[in-house]
Amino acid sequence: MENKLSNRLLSLDVFRGITIMGMILVNNPGSWSYVYPALGHAEWHGVTPTDLIFPFFLFMVGITTAFSLTRRKESGENLTKIYLQIIRRTIILFVLGLILASFPFYPFEKYIYTIRIPGVLQRIAIVYFFTSIIFLKTSTKTQGIIALSILIFYWALLMLVPVPSVGYPNLDKYTNLVTYIDKLILGANHLWIKSATILLNDGTVIQKPISGTWLYDHVFMKNVKQIIEVKAFDPEGLLSTLPAIATALTGVLTGTWIRKKIDENEKVLWMMVIGNFLLVISMFMDMWFPINKNLWTSSYVVYTTGMALIIFSICYFLIDIKKITWWTKPFLIYGTNAITVFFLSGIFARILNIIEVTDKGKVVSLKAFLYNNLFTPFFSSYIASFLWAVIFVLLWLGLMSILYRKNIFIKI
Repeated sequence: MENKLSNRLLSLDVFRGITIMGMILVNNPGSWSYVYPALGHAEWHGVTPTDLIFPFFLFMVGITTAFSLTRRKESGENLTKIYLQIIRRTIILFVLGLILASFPFYPFEKYIYTIRIPGVLQRIAIVYFFTSIIFLKTSTKTQGIIALSILIFYWALLMLVPVPSVGYPNLDKYTNLVTYIDKLILGANHLWIKSATILLNDGTVIQKPISGTWLYDHVFMKNVKQIIEVKAFDPEGLLSTLPAIATALTGVLTGTWIRKKIDENEKVLWMMVIGNFLLVISMFMDMWFPINKNLWTSSYVVYTTGMALIIFSICYFLIDIKKITWWTKPFLIYGTNAITVFFLSGIFARILNIIEVTDKGKVVSLKAFLYNNLFTPFFSSYIASFLWAVIFVLLWLGLMSILYRKNIFIKI
C-alpha cells in the first residue's frame, strides 16, 4: 500500500526506527552463547538497554494511537468503521505473530505441539486493541486513572495473591502468578521454553537448557521424537500484558500532550521533567516491586516510560523543533515500515535455520555454515556474534531503503 511520507511526526518515525533497529540487532546474534551483556535481557530482576526496546515500541503505539484516532474522529469518520478497522488490525497483527512463531510449519505435528502462542506481535495486537478502545471511549483524565489503576492492581495481584500451586505470593521465575496463569490457560508447551527433557529419534533422552529459539532450529527439530517435559515461562504472557497496556496508555497521554497548542519548548521541558521524575519514582518502587521485564512489573513500566519520555523528547526537540535531520535517514527507513521489517527479518532468520548444508561432513543450517566460515575464523567469539547481528541489520536497511525510495509504506 502506498502512502506519502507527509504530515507525520518525524521524531516518532525516527524513534520507532531506532527501536526496531535495536530489536532486530539483539534478536539476531551470530551465537546466543556469545552476547554482550548490554545486548541481552536481564536474567530476571533488573534491566539492560535491551529491556528498553519493547516498552519503547508500545509507548510509540500509544502516541500513534492518539494522533491517528484523533485525526479520524475530528474528520467525522464513522465510529463503526474505526472500530472495525481496529479489530481488523488486531487480528492481522496477532496472526502474523503466530506465523512468525510457527514458521516453517514443518514437521507439522511437532510445531503444533510446541508453537508459542504469546509473542511480541501478539502482545502488540492485544495492547493496540485495548489502548484504542480506551482512547475512543474515555477522556484524557480517565486514561491516566486507568493506567495508574492497572499498575496498582497488578502490584496487588503479584505481591498479595497466593499462587495456587505454591500457596504464597512470589516473584520467582517458574512459580509466580503470571507463569501459573500462562501454564493453566495455554500450557507449558506453548510458552517460551527455557529447558526441556527431549526424546530424540534414536532413543536418546537429553536435557536442553536453552531459550525457546531452539524450536526454530529445523536441523535439530528433525531429530526430535517427543518433548517429554518442559520448564517454561513467557515474557509476553497473558497477565503481564495488562501492565503493557498501561505502558501504551502513557504513550497516549504523551501524544495528547504533544498535540496541545502550546509552546514547543514547553512540551519538551515537561516531558524531560516528568521522565526524570518517573525514573526517580521507579528506583523507590524497585525496592518493593522489582523492575522486571519478564513480568512487566509496575516499576518496570514507570522506569521504561521515564526513559522513553526522555529519549523521545530529545528526538522531538532535535528533529521536529530544531529541524536537525541530517542523521535520521537510516532510522526513518526502518521506522516507516517497522512491522514489515520486523516480520520479514524474523521469517528470513528462520529460513537461514531451515536450509541445510554440509559443512566438514556434518549437516548444519545455512546460518551455522555462514557464521562458522565467514565470521568465527576471523574474529573473537563475542565480536563475531555481534558483527553477524550488525550485518543482518544493514542487510535489512538496504532492502527497506528500496521501499522508502519508492514511497511505499506498508500499513497493517
